[in-house]
Amino acid sequence: MIRTMYRFFGAFLYYLYNSFITKVPIYSVRHAFLRYCFGIKVGKKSSVHMGCFITGRRISIGDSTTINRRCYLDGRTGLKIGNCVSISPEVYILSLTHDLQDPKFDTVGKEVVIEDYVWIGARAMIMPGVTISRGCVVGAGSVLTKTFPPCSIVAGVPAKVIGQRNPDFRYQPIYFPYFDSDMANPSKTGISTLADSSNK
Repeated sequence: MIRTMYRFFGAFLYYLYNSFITKVPIYSVRHAFLRYCFGIKVGKKSSVHMGCFITGRRISIGDSTTINRRCYLDGRTGLKIGNCVSISPEVYILSLTHDLQDPKFDTVGKEVVIEDYVWIGARAMIMPGVTISRGCVVGAGSVLTKTFPPCSIVAGVPAKVIGQRNPDFRYQPIYFPYFDSDMANPSKTGISTLADSSNK
């Protein structure tokens, strides 16, 4: 009975966030709910935009990382997002799925790790157990089913290597647009160089 009540209360918190809090156009409110109600780490200068759907508490987000609108973040098995990561709108990141060979259709979970300076294009899907290595770029609409070397540019369904990225990273993708829009205060958000940010 106690376990059932605990699960019911937990489900209510997710309902509250995914139905209401995620639509509040104030970053501090959304981030506070994630930190204090779910125990999710949201790093300095990082932003979780409006409309993101959260499931599971095993999520950590590094510094200067942008998670754009209407992304799906699955922390039921584990999701680690590094520093200076740019995640475009409507990206799905899954850490739990089903074993299609299991007669009982049982679930299988594997942690997803997104390393520093990764850029994930709009509507890409990241499957359970994938590590996106430092500096990788995932093309829009791609389905990532395996891990690639650092600084790979990958695209397609399933994703394959189509190029290589310059590994000299000197930026922070800090992005805090107003409301549910792409309009931002240039003095507080946008792409800043490491040299610029060190002077603030």
